[in-house]
Amino acid sequence: MQFSEQWLREWVNPSVNSQELVEKLTMAGLEVDSVNPVAGDFSKVFVAEVISTTPHPDADKLSVCQVSVGKSELLQIVCGAPNVRAGLKVSCAVVGAVLPGNFKIKKAKLRGQESFGMLCSKEELGLAESADGLMELPSEAPVGQDIREYLELDDSIIDVDLTPNRGDCLSMLGLAREVGVLTGAAVSELEIPPVEAVHQEVFPVKVSDSSMCPRYVGRVIKNIDNTVATPLWMVEKLRRGGIRSIDPVVDITNYVLLELGQPMHAFSCERLSGSLDVRLSVKGEKLTLIDGQEITLDDGTPLISDASGPIAMAGVMGGISSSVSAGTKDVFLESAYFNPVSIAGKARKYGLHTDSSHRFERGVDFKLQVKAVERASQLLMDIVGGEPGPLVEVADEAQLPDTQFITLRSSRIGRVLGFNIEEAEVEGILGRLGLSFECESAGVWLVQTLSHRFDIGIEADLIEELARVHGYPRIPTRMPESILRPVVRSESSIAISSIKRNLVDQGYQEAITYSFVDPDFQSLFQSHTNPLRLLNPISSDLSEMRTSLWPGLMKALQHNYNRQHSRIRLFEVGTCFMPEGSGISEQQKVSGVVSGSKQEENWTGDSDTVDFFDMKGDVENLLALTGESASFDFARAEHPALHPGQCAKITKSGKPVGFLGALHPKLCKTLQLDGPIYLFELQLSEVSGRRIPFYADISRFPSVRRDIALLLDETIPSGSVSACIKEESGELLRDIRIFDVYSGRGVEKGYKSVAVSLYLQHVERTLGEEEVAELLESVLKKLKKEFNATLRE
Repeated sequence: MQFSEQWLREWVNPSVNSQELVEKLTMAGLEVDSVNPVAGDFSKVFVAEVISTTPHPDADKLSVCQVSVGKSELLQIVCGAPNVRAGLKVSCAVVGAVLPGNFKIKKAKLRGQESFGMLCSKEELGLAESADGLMELPSEAPVGQDIREYLELDDSIIDVDLTPNRGDCLSMLGLAREVGVLTGAAVSELEIPPVEAVHQEVFPVKVSDSSMCPRYVGRVIKNIDNTVATPLWMVEKLRRGGIRSIDPVVDITNYVLLELGQPMHAFSCERLSGSLDVRLSVKGEKLTLIDGQEITLDDGTPLISDASGPIAMAGVMGGISSSVSAGTKDVFLESAYFNPVSIAGKARKYGLHTDSSHRFERGVDFKLQVKAVERASQLLMDIVGGEPGPLVEVADEAQLPDTQFITLRSSRIGRVLGFNIEEAEVEGILGRLGLSFECESAGVWLVQTLSHRFDIGIEADLIEELARVHGYPRIPTRMPESILRPVVRSESSIAISSIKRNLVDQGYQEAITYSFVDPDFQSLFQSHTNPLRLLNPISSDLSEMRTSLWPGLMKALQHNYNRQHSRIRLFEVGTCFMPEGSGISEQQKVSGVVSGSKQEENWTGDSDTVDFFDMKGDVENLLALTGESASFDFARAEHPALHPGQCAKITKSGKPVGFLGALHPKLCKTLQLDGPIYLFELQLSEVSGRRIPFYADISRFPSVRRDIALLLDETIPSGSVSACIKEESGELLRDIRIFDVYSGRGVEKGYKSVAVSLYLQHVERTLGEEEVAELLESVLKKLKKEFNATLRE
């Protein structure tokens, strides 16, 4: 919200300078982004009148003008502006003037003709970024007056960055109230008397959905003249508020928007038919907006329609079919209260954002609509003339918001803020805020809320207002006093910080990505058909809740890859939102992605690219934190995002806990990434438990190692072989290691040789050779039975 400081001081004029005013606003939560002058730095520029013009004898596009600046002598000035003409009031920089950019005006000759000054455009005075011609002043502008004085250019534009809860400050009225509260200065609110009707013509209005629009107010004004110029004072106030002048009727509705905070619209009565209906759209309806954009509407969009169909998107933008023009004679002024929930997100859904939608989404005063129409009616009659008709109001009181009563306790103020505010100051602040209250007992007040303050609804909101107006810098600094007790943590649980530290120790870097994802991008990584979609997303490419951490991590990998990072190792711990029946289950997951070389570039020259087993080793290292590595298995599987030949399902005691594998080649191509890229994802709940270690005696007797080489079908996983050996060997087996896998010459096609080391040890005695041989024979028989494995000779 940007505004003119001068305009604000017309409403409330505290005895503080500009810098102090800015500081007070910022410290009260209305952060000031910038303060800029309304015009460039210039001097010796006056209101002037062009007395006569003649064509330049040696230049087709130049005119030789005789200009009066209020002195006895006329100035001869050569001008190239297309709109220069006799009788025009303009701004004139005389010899010796200095324009923005330290441009000095001197006596000059242009194609042989002397020029004693310069006629200025808005651009040359720093009033606009560009201009097509001279700045034309009203005919009543006093010749000879300094243009800075005439246009009141010794002013500043203050830009305030408002939080969404302070929609009440999106107007001069709201800002004036706020400054009055902060400084104690009196606020000069407008007296807006009702406009007397001079005819009885009305335009029929029906509100089909009163929950969306509980109040709609309108008035027909006949016989206006929309060809007159908008007064310069209004044009300047609009410009300083960030709105350009269009025509008098539109300018007046925009002026009321800035002045009171109530969005308005004017329909051309000649272009309306039947009656107006405030309703929700039906999918497929079309509307051409005043900016020329044609949109196809979905179900549930607030609309204003007449007998011909949609003529405006309610609370957002009007349609071109019913817009006013220079030839418009009769207008229908409208002012409405729309439920913020009905308007929220509708403009963004169609790629729009307007001053009206910005205010309606945050909530406007639901008692302001009649006052806004009366104010606009009076301005219209003052500027373009016209004959006002009776006011038409359609309201559903049951659907309108209502003020409420809140109990405020002095004891609660002290507990929340950490310090006490005197009761007299509490009552003073409540009064300055415009809140009505009754003192029920000592230190207890019953406070009635305001129609324009949607952010005050509970006791905590009132306490926040007290702290804000009291002044954050005045809040005493105190060290917190509390009894700190150690947090009891189960030894059987693994802290998330330990999981993160494990991955960091393995060379990963933590990423934090959005829980909102692009639906199209997410569909590449998961097979769920019904992920949670947002009703009011911040953008169309962040409109779905993630069911996996992979989309976010892959976006991060893409970002780094496109910036020439060749070795990427990222992980994330976060919440995923999984469809479950008719609802959603929130599940914590830990995921990772790696790409590039195994190690950073170094003098050893080892630049091997990471492979499936490198990532599998990282995951196994992570799973080792549980102390139950043996209960986890990796089995061949399929996943839509992973390579069909390099994909493993991770299970714990037969229960699926995650996936591991290489990104599918088609996905690599789609994402324009050079593979290989490896990913893993685990259910955090399944890897955050730990088996509590227990003490066991170390055997004093020697261990025995036996190596066996097995011939078996190449499709049999080596992990299954290890599991079978463990089961058959029992307590004597201390460790098992696969140290060689071979296929090729000497091994029948379709088979492989797996070499396994068995480490055997008894805790109470030395194992005999016969006992070891008997155990090996038993193991071989089991392997023969389970896998048809034979001992390789």
